[in-house]
Amino acid sequence: MESHPKEPMIHEDDLPGSEATLSPRPIFEPRYAGSGRLQDKVALITGGDSGIGRAVAVLYAREGANVAIVYLNEDEDAAETKHLVEREGGQCLTISGDVGDKDFCFRAVDQVIAAFGKLDVLVNNAGEQHPDKDIRDITEAQLRRTFQTNIFGQFFMVQAARDHLKKGAAIVNCTSVTMYQGEPEIVDYSATKGAIVAFTRSLSEQLVGEGIRVNGVAPGPIWTPLNPSGGASKEKLATFGEKTPMGRPGQPNEVAPSFLFLACADSSYMSGQVLHPNGGTIVNG
Repeated sequence: MESHPKEPMIHEDDLPGSEATLSPRPIFEPRYAGSGRLQDKVALITGGDSGIGRAVAVLYAREGANVAIVYLNEDEDAAETKHLVEREGGQCLTISGDVGDKDFCFRAVDQVIAAFGKLDVLVNNAGEQHPDKDIRDITEAQLRRTFQTNIFGQFFMVQAARDHLKKGAAIVNCTSVTMYQGEPEIVDYSATKGAIVAFTRSLSEQLVGEGIRVNGVAPGPIWTPLNPSGGASKEKLATFGEKTPMGRPGQPNEVAPSFLFLACADSSYMSGQVLHPNGGTIVNG
């Protein structure tokens, strides 16, 4: 694989953030017994160490899957997620690295194949955001970095996984409510989430004839390490989630079932679609 130069990682805050130190802790535990909907499947989940990714990993394991989680640098969170997956009866492979690096994505998939022999479900969940109230404050390095993680990373992971995805496989991409309604504080992040929806729809059209389904999930404000660790301003955090019709932020275990539905045979007649666990916000898209 050829090497692709990229912008260096920027560290203007504490992202991606640690779930181990977050108070109150996000609620990730599945709320119902498993029924084998992913029995003997292998899933790779980016950003799987904490937040939504952790909730998805644990739920997939409860439904019978073995799981590989890709994460940036939160080793403590990744170790806890591995323990939680194994407690559900699944095997868990943890892989640390930057999804914005194409070569890393190929190495990560190679590790999954070496460990489990196949790949059935790819969940592109990793993301980052940096709040700026004025577009003029978004640096070129930040703009490139946000796109590199949020959309380039999804491209790279699909490219790496493509040869291993067979008929019946599923790809689930994480977009956001910000794609549909906009968010003035995170213009660059919202733009990447719009790109993810277009990517999801176009990739679905390319792969659906081969029996590979591609769908997306667009969460609303969810209580994860991303926002309180520097992904949102203090002003926004003070009322986080209160503007939704339900009047509160969601929890990771309220989002994970959407990722399960799109990964298993329950959604066998769906591709190119986006689900909206967002607290009741109407987005018409």
